[in-house]
Amino acid sequence: MEEQLTVGRVAELAGVSVRTLHHYDDIGLVRPSARTSAGYRAYSAGDVERLREVLAYRRLGFGLREIAELVDDPATDAVAHLRRLRGLLLEQRDSAGAMVRAIDRELEARAMGIGTAPEEQLRVFGAQLYEAIGSAYPATRRTEPRIAAKVWEALGDARTVLNVGAGTGSYEPPDREVTAVEPSAVMRAQRPAGAARCVAAAAESLPFEDGAFDAAMAFSTVHHWQDPIAGLREMRRVARRVVVFTYDASTTGWLERFWLTRDYLPEFAGLLIDWPSPADMTRAIGGSAEPVLIPWDCADGFFEAHWRRPEAYLDEEVRRAVSVWTRVGPEAERRAVDRLRDDLSSGRWAERNRDLVALDTAELGLRLLVA
Repeated sequence: MEEQLTVGRVAELAGVSVRTLHHYDDIGLVRPSARTSAGYRAYSAGDVERLREVLAYRRLGFGLREIAELVDDPATDAVAHLRRLRGLLLEQRDSAGAMVRAIDRELEARAMGIGTAPEEQLRVFGAQLYEAIGSAYPATRRTEPRIAAKVWEALGDARTVLNVGAGTGSYEPPDREVTAVEPSAVMRAQRPAGAARCVAAAAESLPFEDGAFDAAMAFSTVHHWQDPIAGLREMRRVARRVVVFTYDASTTGWLERFWLTRDYLPEFAGLLIDWPSPADMTRAIGGSAEPVLIPWDCADGFFEAHWRRPEAYLDEEVRRAVSVWTRVGPEAERRAVDRLRDDLSSGRWAERNRDLVALDTAELGLRLLVA
């Protein structure tokens, strides 16, 4: 008899949540076709094979619509998928390997006092490295003073502040003693001269004693953490006050209000599947959540910032500084940008969104958690 696996067992083996599997079932991407002896839905060997392909393509950056087209292709069997996946992985490996070798060559040359030709520098550290590390971040992601004022006010009378997932240092209060935590060497390297001391560590395992800081803050970073709840609990452990800027994935009303996710990038909703709700996050820190309105001329280029300036989303540099575009995959990004460009040219965007012109701020799911 063919082995059948329950939803819980498949989630455990695949390293995904049961909620993710239910979503794949709901949208018809991977549907368990078997039944256990007790009548519960279960995954057959064929279902598991399809799920393996879906997860592999997902982790290579493909969007769910692209994946559905790939795995539903009647001309492609399991062997063909494996060969395609192997080729994609080899391309990534070769690209990364070429960059590492080029960096090693330049390090050796510099150690011997030999300069590198401009052409070689641009080839290695130009477009290739730009795509790999998102060097547009400092150019498009900067402190929005009106939002910063809310964050700094929430810090209260704290004198020592831990900034978790600090990135390049935006929103660090200038009048407090700040210690930054950032796991990415790329981000640490982009912190400006004179920025706060930065420790290489992850949110889920902060290298500080209990109550070491008056306050801990995290700005637009929790969605990058491996375990958001564990990271928030760590913040609570090391500080008596916690302030977190994040977004609400538990209600979809703002997804409908935001024209970009509603009309051009529906794949964004799929990124929220495993995201904890504000209630889960506030429980982790023992606090409350309040909405944060986005000014129409927001200086920080996070995903929702250009809600009244649609032309900004046509800018490659703007998109590269926001992880959403990478996570939905290149095909979804290309389709969204092409459609938006067409609608801006034809006037369709202006017609559909003419009410936005009269608004100075928008409520698009951003939240400030304070404990």
